[in-house]
Amino acid sequence: MRLVAVDGPGGAGKSTFAARLAVALGTAPGAQGQAVPVVHTDDFASWDNTLDWWPRLEQQVLRPLGAGRPGRFQRYDWERRAPAEWHEVPVAGAVVLEGVSSARRAVASRLSCAVWIETGRGVRLRRGLERDGEQARPLWDAWMADEDRHFADDGTALRADVRVAGDPGPGAPPHDPDAAFVRLSPP
Repeated sequence: MRLVAVDGPGGAGKSTFAARLAVALGTAPGAQGQAVPVVHTDDFASWDNTLDWWPRLEQQVLRPLGAGRPGRFQRYDWERRAPAEWHEVPVAGAVVLEGVSSARRAVASRLSCAVWIETGRGVRLRRGLERDGEQARPLWDAWMADEDRHFADDGTALRADVRVAGDPGPGAPPHDPDAAFVRLSPP
């Protein structure tokens, strides 16, 4: 199994990129013709537990998949603030692990590829508040501070194999955002 992480801070555009990548991986020559599984770290994290949920992901998903068995986890429901339904992660030739800290040092040696999505802080905050509402601003402020500490300590962006613009902006080369991305030069 090839494990591909799509990492970056909240609101950077990771979910969109990961969904498109999963489709592309599933339609690549030799693939089975369907999108590969995507596991979202948001299904494990919460406002109260931004980063310390990793052992559950390891136990329920990464270890079983690494041993050739399906993974199974209980999704966290952010609105109810409680565990929700169970999800199966099938054994596949590739799995995309998407979300904040998905390429953390603890999994780096098992990754086939680490993608870092880079987007300005203001854009990320705007996207988050559009999704979660202005009342979530204090939660976003705390979340972003936790991310800043984690990424500085972990060095995630520096280890990434590919850096992608999550908001290419007006100076970006012409491209179809549904089928292409803007690659950033190494840091």
